[in-house]
Amino acid sequence: RRPTVSEDDFIRTVNELRESGNIELELPPLKVDSYLGYLKVGYENAWFYLIVLVALATFLAIYVLPSTYPLVILRWVVGSLFVLFLPGYVTIQALFPERRDLDNIERFALTVGLSLAITPLIGLILNYTPWGIRLSPIVVALSVFTFGVAIAGTIRKYRLALRRLRARSL
Repeated sequence: RRPTVSEDDFIRTVNELRESGNIELELPPLKVDSYLGYLKVGYENAWFYLIVLVALATFLAIYVLPSTYPLVILRWVVGSLFVLFLPGYVTIQALFPERRDLDNIERFALTVGLSLAITPLIGLILNYTPWGIRLSPIVVALSVFTFGVAIAGTIRKYRLALRRLRARSL
């Protein structure tokens, strides 16, 4: 007769093996046949939709909400996320598409650091354009950069999903 193991003991043992590096856990490969089909997988692309949502909230806060006292705080919050977090976050997602590439702390630190580097560079480039450094050109340039790099990140993740699916079918 085989000995039985409790569910808690099993989970604890698997977590210990994962933390020690003896086993590697990953989700089953996605069965998608196109990039657009991949974008419909919610749990895999939640970060992308959150980026779109924050960018839209930023547009609304800047161009629709009045800049009176109570509502201006919302403008500051979403504007700060838009400038200090999103550019670096999408860049990290595009450069390191797999979760195991970086720890969460490393991801966050690189996100903020890259945002603090990318935003002034975009401002420097805008300085040499006819539009200059004003609110609308900055919002448009950061949006184009953020959406472009976010799409590049989803394409990289889609290609990784395809590679995993092909590797499993061999």
